[in-house]
Amino acid sequence: MAENYPLVTVIMPVYNEEAFIARSLGAVLAQDYPSERLEVIVADGMSQDATRQIIQSLPGAERVRILDNPQRLQAAGMNMALAHAKGEIIVRVDGHTIIAPDYVRNCVRALQTTEAWNVGGGMHPVGQTPMGKAIAAAGRSAFAVPTAFHVSDRPCYTDTVYMGAWWRWALERVGGYDPSFAINEDYELNYRLRAAGGRIYFSPAIRSEYYCRQSLAALWRQYYRYGIGRVQTLRKHPRSLRLRQVVAPLFVAGVFGGAALAPFNALLRALWLLGLALYAATNVFFSWRTARRYGMAHLPRLPLVFLTIHIAWGLGFWRGLLKK
Repeated sequence: MAENYPLVTVIMPVYNEEAFIARSLGAVLAQDYPSERLEVIVADGMSQDATRQIIQSLPGAERVRILDNPQRLQAAGMNMALAHAKGEIIVRVDGHTIIAPDYVRNCVRALQTTEAWNVGGGMHPVGQTPMGKAIAAAGRSAFAVPTAFHVSDRPCYTDTVYMGAWWRWALERVGGYDPSFAINEDYELNYRLRAAGGRIYFSPAIRSEYYCRQSLAALWRQYYRYGIGRVQTLRKHPRSLRLRQVVAPLFVAGVFGGAALAPFNALLRALWLLGLALYAATNVFFSWRTARRYGMAHLPRLPLVFLTIHIAWGLGFWRGLLKK
């Protein structure tokens, strides 16, 4: 039995997750993987709400080890828990995510049957408010986030995956997470894994649901921070930049640069207006296509959702470049 089921440690870095922890941790404890081969560690960033009390009240709570993470950063929490983990395989699960009952088993299978050092599945966003549901629908579109774990339904080797499951030795070989990263720590880690000769594998069989942001303001803050974090990774790893990651910054530069120059030059004004019209038409097209797939009720909100993602990411990227 032990040979067929390697010891797995699930690590959950959390902070103030009282609204979700019963569902997210409950899904971990309900895995169809043998419980005697599954270790669960929660790295708690000194939560100030009822997160710990809820954990301790859950059925199966005796299987959960809680560690203090005073830095409150997910990267730091993952490294600290890794130092205490016993598993041959390490699986990360975030506090806003509900993993499928066969999640751990499919992670183990993917690691055992591929050459990957890290495997993961799709990010399937879930909305609770009308705006949240539109944000969730947009998150499944390549117009918003053109990465495999957001939009693909086919297994493939890729540059990054959602959350992740690693051979322990692979994490240790690259030194774990970089605790200086408060944002984009997963992409930065995956870049180092690939630079060390490892491969990252996306499997649609590894399923989970992620409770996304539920308002435009929250979405704006999220993607603004993502843009800043991407620049931090770029400074450490200049070769990590992908074409898809500069589209939004170039769009923002065109929008605001064109607005500043258009009053002084007729040709620039015409080009700027043409660019805005092309973006608007593209946005409407992808909004319509996304609404057709996930519900036409989302159509009035989707153009604003896409615009928020693009502008926030782009401005965050430029803010990161200008930040010393």
